[in-house]
Order: sequence, then C-alpha cells, then structure tokens
Amino acid sequence: MSTEIAVGTAARSKAPVFVLGCPRSGTTLLYHMLLSAGNFAVYHAESQVFNVLEPRFGSLSRAANRRKLLAAWQDTELFRRTGLDWNDVSHEVMANCQNGGDFLRIVMEAIARRQGVQRWADCTPEHLLYLDRIQQTIPDALIIHIIRDGRDVALSLEKQSWIRPFAWDRGKALEVAALYWEWIVRKGREDGQALGQNYYEVRFEDLVLDPREVLESLSGFIGQELDYDKIERAGIGSVRQPNSSFSAEMKKGEFSPVGRWKTRLAAAQLERLEALLGTTLRELAYSLPSQASLHGSLRRMRLLYRFYFDTKLLFKKNAPFGKVLVSGELPRI
Repeated sequence: MSTEIAVGTAARSKAPVFVLGCPRSGTTLLYHMLLSAGNFAVYHAESQVFNVLEPRFGSLSRAANRRKLLAAWQDTELFRRTGLDWNDVSHEVMANCQNGGDFLRIVMEAIARRQGVQRWADCTPEHLLYLDRIQQTIPDALIIHIIRDGRDVALSLEKQSWIRPFAWDRGKALEVAALYWEWIVRKGREDGQALGQNYYEVRFEDLVLDPREVLESLSGFIGQELDYDKIERAGIGSVRQPNSSFSAEMKKGEFSPVGRWKTRLAAAQLERLEALLGTTLRELAYSLPSQASLHGSLRRMRLLYRFYFDTKLLFKKNAPFGKVLVSGELPRI
C-alpha cells in the first residue's frame, strides 16, 4: 500500500477512480460506497471498455471502428444505463475518440455532467489486467486494488462457475478458481507498482470489519472525504443489499463474507488450496492453518494454468487475436 499520497490537490479530487480486483473480491461493494459518498457519477454497470470493447473493435483512431463500436454498443444495457442522449454521445465519440480510454472518459464525463457531479469511477474487475493501458490513455486515473482472501474468492468463483477447468481437470473447479485468483492478484500488484502514488491496495476483510478506518485512509488517496455515516444513509446498491453468491446465508440471517472458507472447506480441500496459494497468501499476511506444501501434480497444475492465463491475455491484447477471443454479442448485463 502506498504511503506517499498527495492529499487534497485539486487535480486528485477530480480524477477518475478505478475500483478493481479479482471478481468476487468486493469491487462492487467498494464502488457503491464511492457512489454513496456523493460527487461521483452513478452508473450501474461495468464499462468493459479495455477488456471487451477495445479488443473487439480494434484501434479507435479509425473512424470505421468507432462506427462499429457505437452501432453495437447502442443496443446494450451498457448504453441504456448511462441515461444519455444518443446523438450527443455518438457525435462526441466520432469527433474526439482515439482509443478506449477516450471512449470511457467521453461517456463517463457526459454522465457526470448530466447528474451535476464532478467525477466518475469505473468498476470492471478485469480492468486490473489492463493497468498499462489505463495509464497510457487516462494518465490521471487513480487505481484502487481490492484484495480478498483467495480461499473465499475461490469458493465464490466456483459457485458461479466463473472459471472453467480443462477437460482433464473436471472436478477441480475450486483449485482452478484459486489459481485464477492468485494469477490476477499477482499481476495486478506487479503492474500497480509502476503507477506509484496512483495505486492503492485495500483488503476486503478490513473494509467489512472496520469500514470507517479504511474509508478514512482512502479519503486521502482519492482527495475526497468518504463519510461512512453519509454512505450508509445513501445506501446505493450493495451498500444496502450485499452482492453475494451465497444468498441462502442472507435469507437465514447468517451472512458473513469474511473467512467463509473456515466452515465450508473440507480438510482435504483446504490443504490443496493452501498448497497452491501458500506463497501468495503468506505475502498478503493471511493465515495458513494447514501448512501444506506444493509438490507433484499440484505444482504442474499451477504452472500450466499460469501459462494458460498469461497466453490468453497476451493474445487478447494483440490484434487480430483479441477480436476473435471477445467475438459474439456485447455484454447486456
């Protein structure tokens, strides 16, 4: 976590904020806290600009690609939830958009003007893999990386079938989800270091258990007061209604998102996860009760999926492969 924070500068207090992290790590909760604090454009959607729109439509410096993007985007909830007039936003994109960062800035600044606020935030978890592109196209962006215990994230990802194992690893969806968590968190942390004072890490567990202290610290980073009482009163989205994969817990009044793995993982499952994630969990100061070691098939599994995730991202970032990997309909939410 960066300690070199320039507090209170005018530029920082108006800079866009990206709330990023591995899916199911609490990005939506923190994003909705920012919206509830006020002065942020309220947009109930993930923009998916860098991970879907840019790879699919190619260089937006070409007018033909901008037209294709707009034609496809107009028919989705991603546009409808902006509340914008189509002619205004399409004309601005055609006139002044050269890349995905320009597109996101044009759209979000238009939403902010319509709502009478000064700034905006983005909450597309997978944008954590595109910090270099964000810095290149939106240089004043502030990045908040929220990190949650990988064992809890793996449980949630497995429940939603988020990450698909290879055919020969059927029955190992939990382990593959855990490996995805480790891969994206490590990449986000490594790339975040290049951003210096514009990168900040938050622990999900701290946010849930001591939100006032975390929000007070974040206030300095984003150059805006985050008043917890005001946030609770506004209660936008998951601030009031948790966005959980374990809805049955909420119905029974047993909702507890921190340390869920302690009661839901069998001993053998826990040992396998901690063998796979041990190094990263220790670096992040999470406790490891099993003290399992990595060897044999688990070591090979870890290397294989790391290579797969790295290779897929490399292709996705490079045309024309990216266009193939994100082909099909745009997300409609």
